[in-house]
Amino acid sequence: MAANSFRLPTLLRRASHAFKLTPSLHLNQNVSSYCTLFSPPLPTPLASSGICHIPQAIKGNDVDVLLNGVADKNTVEEVKHILEMARRASTRREVVHTNFLTPPVMKESMLALEKLADVEAIAQGGYPQAERCRISIGQPELLTSDPDIVAALSITGNFGFQSYSHGDFLGSILGTGISRERLGDILLQVGRVPVSCTKIPLEAIEYEPPSTKSFKTIEASLRLDALASAGFKMSRSKLVDLISNGDVRVNWSPITKNGTTLKTGDVVSVSGKGRLKIGEINSTKKGKFAVELIRYL
Repeated sequence: MAANSFRLPTLLRRASHAFKLTPSLHLNQNVSSYCTLFSPPLPTPLASSGICHIPQAIKGNDVDVLLNGVADKNTVEEVKHILEMARRASTRREVVHTNFLTPPVMKESMLALEKLADVEAIAQGGYPQAERCRISIGQPELLTSDPDIVAALSITGNFGFQSYSHGDFLGSILGTGISRERLGDILLQVGRVPVSCTKIPLEAIEYEPPSTKSFKTIEASLRLDALASAGFKMSRSKLVDLISNGDVRVNWSPITKNGTTLKTGDVVSVSGKGRLKIGEINSTKKGKFAVELIRYL
């Protein structure tokens, strides 16, 4: 694709027509930004495409059983649709691909797909730490490597003298008529400036791992309210209120019980406060727990 100067909405429409597919975007910026587009499925090496989860084998059938434990109604409906896609992939011996999925839908879909038989699932989002990912589903002999379903564009422009926000870029993209489920992560944003657009390989996307701060706390239990109140530096009563209001998630799933037990690797999200990962857990001589908490900044 030749590099040309456009206003952002026009640029994205023309990029869409060039690929004959609806774009799905990832963005990053130093002096330039990056976005990803839906791309025709062509086999590519596994290491280059940004796998969010490892390929997973599948075993099971009853939808109600597969959806057992999924509390959010909207998530249930989205997972049902993905299970229907999986059955179609198995029956027709074809590989199917979802739109970009939110982390909760991604998690519940992969858990459900693990219980099916005859198919495998691969999730990818264009770079290793992507949160919004697409799932490819097919029989093992057909899904031998991750399909090439995400393409990247480099968007460059003079953004240094513009104020900008997440809403600037997201609004410009959605303003072209592209639906949100066609978009991946937005890593960095730009304001309304002329830009040039060039197709680049996915491995050329530049991104930085999230900044974190680690510290330890000594707690009598591994309860959610104990660890999260320590991690987010708030009173336990305030955290309990946030849990009751549905503002707390563990591994992207809504939590309603403040006594939920956490383990190493769990990620706690609190609306308006960010995310916290549970690190190493050790028992102390006094019967308490020394817990490493990793706060995403």
